[in-house]
Amino acid sequence: MDCPVDGGVLSEISATEEYEIVPIEVILTDIAANKLREIFNTEPGEVVLTLAVHRGGCSGYLYDMQIGDKPEPVGHQFDDISGIPIAISDFDSSLLAGIVIDFQDSLMGGGFKIENPNAAKECSCGSSFG
Repeated sequence: MDCPVDGGVLSEISATEEYEIVPIEVILTDIAANKLREIFNTEPGEVVLTLAVHRGGCSGYLYDMQIGDKPEPVGHQFDDISGIPIAISDFDSSLLAGIVIDFQDSLMGGGFKIENPNAAKECSCGSSFG
């Protein structure tokens, strides 16, 4: 069964909710950092890996990883982890604190996998947590 539709970036649809700002603490495995470096080498200009959370999915939230222009400084935290520039919205920081990003390559198709110590539950689809 597929996860329900993406409900939108949490920080954009929850502007009136109160939230706790937690310092960025992201761990990249060596294979994930190497894969991201390969991707960054194909991107023009100065880009960052933006990590975000969306409402939706089987368990309540969906992960979002995008490589693109650096977001506005206000409301974001920035770090350089293993040579990868990362941005996380202050609003999403408590849900993403301490995550481990790995890359798994398989015959059925590889991809980035996130292990989240804040997740009470995770969906079997691997993209959703609650």
